[in-house]
Amino acid sequence: MSKDSILVINCGSSSLKFAVINPTTEEEKINGIAERMNSSEAVLNWKINGEKGSLPLGQAAHEAALEAIVGLLREEGLMASISAIGHRVVHGGEKFSQSCLVTDEVLQAIEDGTKLAPLHSPANLAGIRAAQKIFPGLPNVVVFDTAFHQTMPAEAYLYPIPYSLYKDHGVRRYGFHGTSYRYVGQAAADMLGLDINDSNLVVAHLGNGASACAIKNGKSIDTTMGLTPLEGLVMGTRSGDVDPNLFNFLNKTLGYTLDEATDMLNKKSGLLGLSEMDSDCRVIQEAAAQGNEHAQLTLDVFCHVLAEKVAGFAAAMGKIDALVFTGGIGENSSVIRKNVLERLSIFGFKLDEKLNDETFRGKSGVITQEGSTVAMVVATNEELMISRDTQALTA
Repeated sequence: MSKDSILVINCGSSSLKFAVINPTTEEEKINGIAERMNSSEAVLNWKINGEKGSLPLGQAAHEAALEAIVGLLREEGLMASISAIGHRVVHGGEKFSQSCLVTDEVLQAIEDGTKLAPLHSPANLAGIRAAQKIFPGLPNVVVFDTAFHQTMPAEAYLYPIPYSLYKDHGVRRYGFHGTSYRYVGQAAADMLGLDINDSNLVVAHLGNGASACAIKNGKSIDTTMGLTPLEGLVMGTRSGDVDPNLFNFLNKTLGYTLDEATDMLNKKSGLLGLSEMDSDCRVIQEAAAQGNEHAQLTLDVFCHVLAEKVAGFAAAMGKIDALVFTGGIGENSSVIRKNVLERLSIFGFKLDEKLNDETFRGKSGVITQEGSTVAMVVATNEELMISRDTQALTA
């Protein structure tokens, strides 16, 4: 068997997503996830040739989960096809503006930047080190979520706080979902027949984590997430933008500690906190459709914040060639897309209700009428982007 495939690994604190992809043919041979790791409920789920499988993992951590995945790949006859391993790394700080081969220096730089992503970087490093141990001799590549946004001008990434905090500690807006934005921006330009180097796209990556990005001539010039993924849009359990003095108010009025306030904003806010029912947009949409006014209010807040950010990006870019929806909510919720576009009618968006309703479950396409400013859906594929970068750096 020829070595024509890339093993893509995406490590979270309690999960490990994986896929084996041929980046040339774009064939995904297998994909899956080890989840609830470090608990008695740890399990490996996968899909191959349209069929699903599952395996209990005991108390598996990252290395044990990866060993289980290797065993699965051997059983399926896929090990011999793997030529390299690509890893998603959440935070590259200012050190990394593009993907790169893993070296000792690269690992040290990621470790040195752990303060910027204390929940994500240790898990990312654990996955890389486990892969180096289990696949000795195979090259590893890291693809950074933050790298795409390193083209932002200083006026977009600096906070209006003492400049020394940026100079000495790297406090600035970094942005995330960069791998998705790179893929979706190019795909949208291709679908519309635009030259990516002469285009103005706003992309909304909407899911449990949500952000938006202004992409001018193929480069990020502004984005909504900041120093951490908490800033910006309303998300599943994250608040997005709030008054920074909320921390002081919660402490003085309700006795919240710093950790309690941070936990509330990250894990108990967003759609979950506002709706008081669920973090899943589908559940809230169903309740709203049945006449639940509070559920509808939650959706309206979500869409209001997004529309406000898109309008701000339009001012920065001068014009919008297309507004692109992606991510789990962006790709599947015709309700959210309609709500947002109605709020942006000043920019000339005219929704095609039929196209909007028919675009879901991985479908891509334009959802606006002829003569309208273009709004469209593009199904993202971060794993394919990672496999492409990995092949390019290791071929």
